Parts: sequence; C-alpha cells; structure tokens
Amino acid sequence: MKKLITIVVMALVAATQAQAADVTWTKDIKPLFDKQCLACHGATTPEHDEFGKDKKGYTDKGIGMRMDTYSHLITYVGWPFTGALMRRLDDGTFRTDQKPGNMYQYLGGTEAERQANLGIFKNWVGNWNQKRWKDISKEELNSIKAKY
Repeated sequence: MKKLITIVVMALVAATQAQAADVTWTKDIKPLFDKQCLACHGATTPEHDEFGKDKKGYTDKGIGMRMDTYSHLITYVGWPFTGALMRRLDDGTFRTDQKPGNMYQYLGGTEAERQANLGIFKNWVGNWNQKRWKDISKEELNSIKAKY
C-alpha cells in the first residue's frame, strides 16, 4: 500500500511540475514580446492588411505589423499567416543556407540571449514548423500548442 501511495504522489508531483513548465502567452510570451518586440509591433502599429499596402514605407520607419495581443500573434503561428512567426524568428539551423529569419536578431543582445528566447517561443508553439497554410498537414497544425 505504501508503494502505491508513493507512486501516486510521485505522479501528481510530476504532473504538477509538467503543468508549471508549460509555456503560455500570458506567463512567458507576453512579457518576452513586450521586452523584445513591442516597440515595432505594438498597439499603434498597422494591422496586417494595412501594413501590406505600404510595407516598404513602414519597414523604413522601423514599424512592423501589430502583434501585441494573443489574437494578433496567433494568426502568424496557425492561420491565416501560418508559420510566419517561425520563419521570422528562426535561427536558420534547419535552412540549407543557415540564414536566420529577419527578426531573429531582435530576440536579444547576445547569441545566448537570442537562443534562450527562441527556445521559449519554440516551446510555446510546440511544432516549430515554417510551412505556409497551403503546405501544412492537419497533423502538423494539430501539434501546435500556443497556449494562452
């Protein structure tokens, strides 16, 4: 009986630790986003379609698309702009040219900080897949976590 109780307690502790380790928008991504990305992707920046009308004009001014809320950012993970966040933040490890995404440099001041912050984003997304909507499978889409 003691053995059974010990096993149950260990299972509960493990489950609690795993749950606490879950990366969420609220706990992990929003504070990281606010620190590293908000200056260019905040509430006063244009929505995706508006940004597209004058992409060069906005980027020349250091302005990106609005991504400061969960509902804004998730569109660049799941749908309709599937994989855009992953393509932009990726360090280039899995690309044949090894070129990082254009936003990777903004994940931190040092390579160690960029890698740590990339790891947080990767854990949040779950399936770090750079495919676009037309190319992603249902299974790949279903393996995206991106918890609120």
